Amino acid sequence: MAPIAVGDSLPDGTLAYFDEQDNLQEVSIHFLTVGKKVILFGVPGAFTPTCSLKHVPGFIEKAEELKSKGVDEVICISVNDPFVMKAWARTYPENKHVKFLADGSAKYTYALGLELDLGEEGLGVRSRRFALLIEDLKVKAANVEAGGEFTVSSADDILKAI
Repeated sequence: MAPIAVGDSLPDGTLAYFDEQDNLQEVSIHFLTVGKKVILFGVPGAFTPTCSLKHVPGFIEKAEELKSKGVDEVICISVNDPFVMKAWARTYPENKHVKFLADGSAKYTYALGLELDLGEEGLGVRSRRFALLIEDLKVKAANVEAGGEFTVSSADDILKAI
């Protein structure tokens, strides 16, 4: 399947997270994005160096600026289980706006056409690093990285697209 691109409709899918009461929840991506301007960014893995030290912190730091430009939601997804995503989110106590959602089986990542086979590295199927600007279920910007790069999907890069 070709990777999601500008002009495409965002496919629906179900992702998981733990709410404030520590209850496991599932949520439809369409529920979170319909009628809204949303940044959906994906990372190869929770607790991995580039994801943890650069990609996620950039979106946390720029969340207020993104909100000031009309962004309603900033969502991080990773092919990790919801327990890992909950633990990872807790390592960012300053975070007020970025939602951490789990795509444990990579079903949604496959629906986006953004899977990355890291089996040779012992990591299995993961997500390519990406950042999408979505307005009412339509992709307005699709910043997708090649391999393990981090050159086009930062918060600063997506701010340029708004």
